[in-house]
Amino acid sequence: MLSKINDIKSNFYKDMSGGLLAAIIGLPMGLAFGVQSGLGAQAGIYTAIILALVAAMVGGTKTLISDPTGPMTIVAATVVSLGVAGSGSVESALPLILGTFVLAGIFELIFGLLDFGKFVKFMPYPVVSSFMTGIGIIIISMQLFPFLGHTSPKGIINIMSNMNSTVANSNLTAVGLGVLALIIIYAFPRITTKVPSILVALIVCTALAAGLQLEVPSIGSIPRDLPHMHFGELMSIGWVDVQKMIIPAIMIGGLGVIDSLLTSVVADNMTQTKHNSRMTVIGQGIGNIVVGLFGGIPGAGATVGTVTNIKAGSVTRASGLYKGIFLLIIVIGVADFVELIPMSVLASILIYTGISIIDYKGIKMLLRVPRPDAIVWSIVLLFTVFNNLLNAVAAGFILACILFIVQVVNTMKASHVQQSLDNSLYCEEIPRELAKSIYVQSLDGPLFFGFADQYKKFSNTIDGKKMIIIRMQNVPFLDQSGIVTLESVISDWKKNNMKVFLAGASQSVMNTLSNTAIVPNFISKENCFDSFNDVISHIKSLTLKTESNMRSTDVHLKKDDFDTKMQWQTS
Repeated sequence: MLSKINDIKSNFYKDMSGGLLAAIIGLPMGLAFGVQSGLGAQAGIYTAIILALVAAMVGGTKTLISDPTGPMTIVAATVVSLGVAGSGSVESALPLILGTFVLAGIFELIFGLLDFGKFVKFMPYPVVSSFMTGIGIIIISMQLFPFLGHTSPKGIINIMSNMNSTVANSNLTAVGLGVLALIIIYAFPRITTKVPSILVALIVCTALAAGLQLEVPSIGSIPRDLPHMHFGELMSIGWVDVQKMIIPAIMIGGLGVIDSLLTSVVADNMTQTKHNSRMTVIGQGIGNIVVGLFGGIPGAGATVGTVTNIKAGSVTRASGLYKGIFLLIIVIGVADFVELIPMSVLASILIYTGISIIDYKGIKMLLRVPRPDAIVWSIVLLFTVFNNLLNAVAAGFILACILFIVQVVNTMKASHVQQSLDNSLYCEEIPRELAKSIYVQSLDGPLFFGFADQYKKFSNTIDGKKMIIIRMQNVPFLDQSGIVTLESVISDWKKNNMKVFLAGASQSVMNTLSNTAIVPNFISKENCFDSFNDVISHIKSLTLKTESNMRSTDVHLKKDDFDTKMQWQTS
């Protein structure tokens, strides 16, 4: 009982810290995205407060932080500009604009109820890995100018082309505060981990800048007006207006699904948890409906806020609630203090966040994985950094599918030949009790991103066995998703003291397993055999050594007595 109480108290402080940091970091982004949308800074703040509260209460990703996001704001700005062009002003176009946003939330809710989000789990690992790395690069690059005491231009190309002149004219005081913040962030955990180092850096550097009255750019003025419902304006919308709203509303709703679930995938990778895609989308849909009613812009799960929240240690959905509450408190009462936060310190926190989100495991594997996966990884990275996130994901997924089809076509002939030369298995004598403790898993077809999730789910049900035999004579290849999944499955088996044997893998599959260190790090070379018969003979030889100590009755065990097959369709 005492341990449970301590866990609750620990989670409370972690969630509070994560929510506070997410609120502080989300504040300038909400302001900026609100201005960019054309509805004003307060629209972004309303979204950051309302969506965070609603999505946290309803959503299916525990550590997800919801905010205005770049992709959603771009589409929202298009809706606003078209409305202004048709009506002459924001005020006259407001019913149509907010109606589109509310309708987008309704579509998003419908997508959630139909569980469209379940298809995101088919996202190949190279796409997710490269997407995460690209997001990290974007976050870091966008903070270089604020770190140097200047306002950042839009786009990495503009940032890099203007970097020389900016470095030459750096605000050294701002740079000093930024460096100090990074030192505290990385060094303070050596003293204690009970207090988040990010929060310590934020408080210390802000107090230092305010106390010494240093001349550095800060967050600046924050809107303090509370939102009000625009129900009356929405009631003036006619059927003709609804017809104009449908297409952009579907676009925003679909974008919200993808944007939120990609962030949920990032959260899963960082926390080793599994989100509920259906409830995540439903929460975002309901949240965006409420946001539209109160004059905000559409939002989604925000990668920066979510990663910061997780890095601060938060573990439950309460962190999202705290984030919304803290922002509300800031708007109502303590905005004067937050306005003093130096932008270079905020930049340091975001640089740290960007470094943390980069998938170093995927980068290390890049030269050892199959070439098509490396190509997909590289293209998605380029699209993410230099184009936009949605095009990056779409291009990566389409390219991965095309390359997969090509691989299947090229390997099916060889696989068919191997099957036709396969000899029938003969009977072997194995003690009954030992036979009961052996599990044979036969894979028929490639272990790739489409079946990796199912394979892991099936394999996790295996329990109470001493030995696992993986038959791979009908596996033509493994992609990176399959490699990572196989590594995870075997690791779990070994933790449960199960001995793993590999039988019949082709030379190309063995090369892949060796290049990625699954052999020998997870399966020793001594446990890899050319055929299933060789594995049985090896197990029999082990039993003969201890036969004098065994009193079980020997039985004739045929292959069909214990061989459970998993038939993977390649079509």
